[in-house]
Amino acid sequence: SSRCLLLLFNILSFHSKVGDPRPGQPYKGGKFCAFLPDNRDGQKTAMLLKKAFERGLTFQIKSCNGEERVVWGLIPHKTSLDGGKARNGYPDAQYLREVCAVL
Repeated sequence: SSRCLLLLFNILSFHSKVGDPRPGQPYKGGKFCAFLPDNRDGQKTAMLLKKAFERGLTFQIKSCNGEERVVWGLIPHKTSLDGGKARNGYPDAQYLREVCAVL
């Protein structure tokens, strides 16, 4: 199998800010992971994803069953190593091109 980059995000529970669905309300964080191929394009994409994260674009707060929680935002991430596009996994030959277009 080919090598991959593992992106880990540990989002702490906190209180939402202005612009979130219910400002000032507590929200539940979570642990999220994503995968990229460990090659030049994957490393370039990782740097773009890092910038997006630093700008607050990676996650959003959604209300689920009366609870505010952190979920993935609009930037697509590969959260599985297999299962193809249907399961947010690989193989997906278009993924790097698509995510870079979004970024």
